[in-house]
Amino acid sequence: MTTTRPAATTEEEEMVMAASAAANATPPDADDREQQKKARARNKKKKKKKRRRAPSEEELAALRSVLLWARRGEAGDDDAADCGGHLLPAGRRRPRVAVELHAHSARSDGSLSPAALVERAHRNGVKVLALTDHDTMAGVAEAMETAKEFSIRIIPAVEISAVYSPSNGSGANEPVHVLAYFGSWGPAKSQELEKVLSSIREGRYTRAKEMLSKLRSLGMALNFEDVSNIAGNGVAPGRVHVARAMVEAGYVDNLRQAFSRYLYDGGPAYAIGSEPAGESVVQLICRTGGIAVLAHPWALKNPAPVIKDLKAAGLHAIEVYRSDGKLSGLSDLADTYELLKLGGSDYHGRDDKEEPDIGSVDLPVLAFFRFLEAAQPIWCNAIKEIFANTTERTGLNGPKECHRTSSVDDLCNMCLSSPELEETDDSEVEVLRTEFADIILSNRSCKTLTEQRAEITSLLH
Repeated sequence: MTTTRPAATTEEEEMVMAASAAANATPPDADDREQQKKARARNKKKKKKKRRRAPSEEELAALRSVLLWARRGEAGDDDAADCGGHLLPAGRRRPRVAVELHAHSARSDGSLSPAALVERAHRNGVKVLALTDHDTMAGVAEAMETAKEFSIRIIPAVEISAVYSPSNGSGANEPVHVLAYFGSWGPAKSQELEKVLSSIREGRYTRAKEMLSKLRSLGMALNFEDVSNIAGNGVAPGRVHVARAMVEAGYVDNLRQAFSRYLYDGGPAYAIGSEPAGESVVQLICRTGGIAVLAHPWALKNPAPVIKDLKAAGLHAIEVYRSDGKLSGLSDLADTYELLKLGGSDYHGRDDKEEPDIGSVDLPVLAFFRFLEAAQPIWCNAIKEIFANTTERTGLNGPKECHRTSSVDDLCNMCLSSPELEETDDSEVEVLRTEFADIILSNRSCKTLTEQRAEITSLLH
């Protein structure tokens, strides 16, 4: 027997049929409506559960590597493989390690000492902390010493003030900040870096006086001594110190008001200092063995040309991840210019409820792992350069020194005994052992300083 298939209904017919069914249906009572509401809620919950996913093998492998690096190799394989404690709350299964790559202490414009900053980071579960004070690395040693008590890995860093001038000559100059991240031995050519940082800090004194002059013309008289006292002994004054003086004098209610009305970039009391060009800062960071990262690019008027020109100078990354979870379209720019994607809270410890807390930025573990992948060969090259320079300064000259350095271990230990190299970890010592494994300094056949240096140099390069 043959059967005739019903003709397919058109979309319009379906709509008519649905409308007719709805018209003839009995209106739901209150109980039915409540059940429907619960059913919708259950379906919504099921959809959320479907969106969850287990971490990928790549993410877990990255997590293990990052944890081992953060703990300086102290954790065993089983401990590092236990990722359960490092997964985000239910519904967000991506693993993470609490990393803070942008934080300030009282050595620049933060409110906490480096030691107190490390303690706060520890309370917030941070495993890796970069101290990024403005134009100074003076607080790094204190942070490293304190971090030993809490098993926090410190990345020596600095946020360098610069100015960007459009390459096509159009538009006004714009302030930019470039973060520099170094290995635990710090920068190579540290004297060259410090010379630039010192010049910027000196310019801050002139800049602060000019800001006070502008405020005075606006009817807000402040003493430079008061600003200097707020900044603290040896700390170059910045805008936040001027803002605090304004609050204390009663000219504004809070720091946010001081910035939004007077001290913002280009504001009526804004002034520039002696900042170098952004491109030269990026080149300096690269030359001294650091990773160069453009800080808070979303604050720029037009970030695209800035990122393009700084990338040409050697920029490695830009800040993309923020505490509010927004990427502001900068992720696409990072992809366009093949830059790493990083982020940090930019914590200052100000009396501001809206300021993100230290460790609050959800930086994906893969993003940090890729940062380490790019950074470690650069940092290792810096280690070699620092090692060679230390060897040259301390000298391995003559029979006496040869007697002291009769093995590779002795050579490593001698150079690592320098106060500059106190924070060396096992992985970095291994770099040295590998590099100098073929250098044998025997008591019977001592090499002159020149011969030793030539052999070391040939291995380094």
